[in-house]
Amino acid sequence: MTDLKGKIDFVLLISVKNANPNGDPLNGNRPRETYEGKGEISDVCIKRKIRNRFQDMGKKVYVQSSDRCDDGCNSLAARVSKNVELQQEVKKGKNADPQRFAEIACKEWIDVRAFGQVFAFKGIEVSVGVRGPVTIHQAISVDPVDIVSMQITKSVNSEDKKGKASDTMGTKHFIDFGLYIVKGSINHQLAEKTGFSQEDAESLKLALSTLFENDESSARPAGSMEVCELVWWQHENKTPKVSTAKVHRSVQVKRREGVEIPHSFGDYEIKINKIPDCVEPEEIILV
Repeated sequence: MTDLKGKIDFVLLISVKNANPNGDPLNGNRPRETYEGKGEISDVCIKRKIRNRFQDMGKKVYVQSSDRCDDGCNSLAARVSKNVELQQEVKKGKNADPQRFAEIACKEWIDVRAFGQVFAFKGIEVSVGVRGPVTIHQAISVDPVDIVSMQITKSVNSEDKKGKASDTMGTKHFIDFGLYIVKGSINHQLAEKTGFSQEDAESLKLALSTLFENDESSARPAGSMEVCELVWWQHENKTPKVSTAKVHRSVQVKRREGVEIPHSFGDYEIKINKIPDCVEPEEIILV
């Protein structure tokens, strides 16, 4: 694999229609929102979907959800114990080489060399932290979102109990429509340490552009969440002259003139401002 060419910045635009993009378990699983009423998707949720796409591509992933396990390991500790080289380091106990442990883990799993990972387990003296080069912000919607709550009923009893009606009430929450912005970056210096390559960056780009494939559920029906546009800056230098914050701000998203309540991606106007001393971005429009 070839070394990363230079630092990478990216901005992703996601549309949500009649779906719950990321429920808050502490708020009745209602879609997450900020104090300003804007929709929010946690960075952890986005990374979970990226990991799922990596698995679909045939890549080895360390942090797998239980319903998508593809290696027979039912825990992170089991996944470590299955790797012969890592076990050799674990057996050394306090004499284990953390750098060697991290090197093996990064070589084995793409999500470790991308996002980093903390390896610390009960009963094992080895404790290693890996700092990953890929950072992703939580997604925030351009405008405040309208959360709709729908009352539903269950048509059958869960248990065989006499005298109990089957029509148990419940609530389902979803967003009428929202356009979310995801911002991220790939640090070149950290990529050198974890071995995150240019090929890995291309895999990440593909994962982002196809983020919701094989992600359907009752809360997110097929077609209800869509990647609309990906803007990708491949810098030539490890540390570009232009800061990541300035690069991200160059993407301007606003409602088209005359649109009071947006209902689709087409109701927004996307503009990418040119920045002096900055590489031209690759703009991938997917709708």
